Amino acid sequence: MKNVNRATRTAAAATVRWPLAVALLALTGAAQASNCHLNIEANDLMQFNARALQIDPECSEIQLTLKHVGKQPAHVLGHDWVLARTSDVAALANAGIAAGLDKGYLPAGDHRIIAATKVVGGGEETTISFNAAALVPGVDYSYFCSYPGHSTFMRGRVMLADKAKLAVNR
Repeated sequence: MKNVNRATRTAAAATVRWPLAVALLALTGAAQASNCHLNIEANDLMQFNARALQIDPECSEIQLTLKHVGKQPAHVLGHDWVLARTSDVAALANAGIAAGLDKGYLPAGDHRIIAATKVVGGGEETTISFNAAALVPGVDYSYFCSYPGHSTFMRGRVMLADKAKLAVNR
């Protein structure tokens, strides 16, 4: 009788583990595939909800959605998302102040801006797409909010995933 109970328990445990393993594999694949479609939130406390974003090197186009989850309107406490080389962030933030809200606190036509959303207020969101070929492996990239005074607190890193590491993890 002991052997029958042990066999029944083992079969029951395997029945529970199998769907769990399949679900975890599906989630892992979904997370890797979603690195071409990024979502980030900004709030009234001058914070992004992520300090780093990772992009799959297989992406040809990246889509980013910025959602302002706060309540303040754009002219009071707006936020945007700007991607540039880390070495250019401070200069772009300073140049953006002079550009003003009408121009989204960004200098018009500046080649240092890789991608940027418009400035949005509380409850608003915006989506942009940009070509992944603009990102060079090994270069240090950052994203920031160009609204005056925000870039010091609202910034993060954009990293291209290493193809070799992704292959090992798959």
